Amino acid sequence: MDAEQALALLRWQIAIGADEAIEPVAPDRTRPAPLPETPDNRAAPARAAPVRPMAAGTSTAPGGAAVLPLRRPPVPGAPGLSSAEVAAAAASLEELAAAMAGFEGCALRQTATNLVFADGNPEARVMLIGEAPGADEDRLGKPFVGVSGRLLDRMLAAIGLGRNSAYITNILPWRPPGNRKPTAAEIAMCMPFVRRHVELVAPEILVFVGGTSASAMLDRSEGIMRLRGRWFQYRTEQSSKTIDAISIFHPAFLLRSPGQKREAWRDLMMIRERLVTPN
Repeated sequence: MDAEQALALLRWQIAIGADEAIEPVAPDRTRPAPLPETPDNRAAPARAAPVRPMAAGTSTAPGGAAVLPLRRPPVPGAPGLSSAEVAAAAASLEELAAAMAGFEGCALRQTATNLVFADGNPEARVMLIGEAPGADEDRLGKPFVGVSGRLLDRMLAAIGLGRNSAYITNILPWRPPGNRKPTAAEIAMCMPFVRRHVELVAPEILVFVGGTSASAMLDRSEGIMRLRGRWFQYRTEQSSKTIDAISIFHPAFLLRSPGQKREAWRDLMMIRERLVTPN
């Protein structure tokens, strides 16, 4: 295989989403590293380990050796709590970010490079919630920084907003491998963090970017074609206050379907009008 063929194969693997190097078995990183071989320990004869009763929770491998359960280091902020309990305990955005970074209940954190918490101004009137980080977002630790992010920046600029006058986050703070669509279980696991995020920011307007975000946040089964272009009232769990909410097309969808940009522009005009003349 020449260099050109190898490069073509790598591009094909990236195109199908095979861009994560994951071992078939999770390594036990708590096990001490083996000692380097020296004349002293090389000459020592091998001694059979004493036979001890197996502890509860262990199993046996095909060769008869005991397989101990993987021991993980303690998680900051009371391990074993659900995402709802961890999120509810956060009294600030800083505490929420730390709690999410230490939360081990979602397997996506094991394959992601960075926690993608948020970007922009938490004091802004508008809060945007997307779906999940992509490869660029995972690498940089910020939402909407790739090609879709640049289009979103232009969309916001068209109605007088920017990264300093809006606040941006996602439903999922970790990138799904291969940029696949999040599963219902992953969304349900992370929803308490998103709801608490909204409560702490307390924006005047919520913008759900894409169908996955809109359906999850509004708890509705309709797709983005039916949800966009309409105002809803989002109610937080800890307050009786409602927040004006609207759904828009995801920039990635607009890049694939430029014919929908006219409808996207209408949605942006609705947001601008609500900012100028709030209810």
